[in-house]
Amino acid sequence: MIFFERMVKIFMKYGGFLLNGVGNTLIIALFTVLFGTVLGTLLAIMKMGRFTPTRWFACAYIEFIRGTPLMVQLMFIFYGLPMIGIEFPDISFIPNFSRFLAGIVAMSLNSGAYVAEIIRSGIQAVDVGQTEAARSLGFKHSETLRLVVLPQAIKNILPALGNEFVTVIKESSIVSIIGISDLMYQANGIMAGTFIYLETLALTAVIYFIMTFTTSRLISLAERKMSNGKK
Repeated sequence: MIFFERMVKIFMKYGGFLLNGVGNTLIIALFTVLFGTVLGTLLAIMKMGRFTPTRWFACAYIEFIRGTPLMVQLMFIFYGLPMIGIEFPDISFIPNFSRFLAGIVAMSLNSGAYVAEIIRSGIQAVDVGQTEAARSLGFKHSETLRLVVLPQAIKNILPALGNEFVTVIKESSIVSIIGISDLMYQANGIMAGTFIYLETLALTAVIYFIMTFTTSRLISLAERKMSNGKK
């Protein structure tokens, strides 16, 4: 009982800091999913295409990104790129803009590799007869993919994409190592100032769970809506 009381006291005293971290975490997650989905779609199309150089590039990119730790990728982008003259711009009225941009870029590049495989599997799950029917009606290959295959593939991959969004929310805690004031960064600051570790970590875990659980419920609602439409 005392444990939970201390958790409540920490939230009452430092809740503003934690909620600010929640906002930054969700911003990073939303942009990561947006850019990661766009990148993943392009990579999936390239990997399934007939043009050999782009197919090889997509395969190599996906295997390399999935085979290396996100932390290494983040550190390389934030610390390594400036060493070769590639720096992220700063905007005076947005604090730590360059850090946010580096974090979003690193996580988007990482997420894109996983989303590419999700989308590829969804496209391949669509019956080949759908493509043949569209082509017989005079659709071009790009039109068939955009108007016939992808809309059906989205229904198949929505649960996996939702799971990727949940994963991104949790993995976004890694951006705290480059000084982004996300939820984990704020929690570390509270622990450093109060020396209360267990309760602070437990409270942080509860907040992460609330975010991921809410996201999962929203994805489930979208699945049901799409299923009703299909029926």
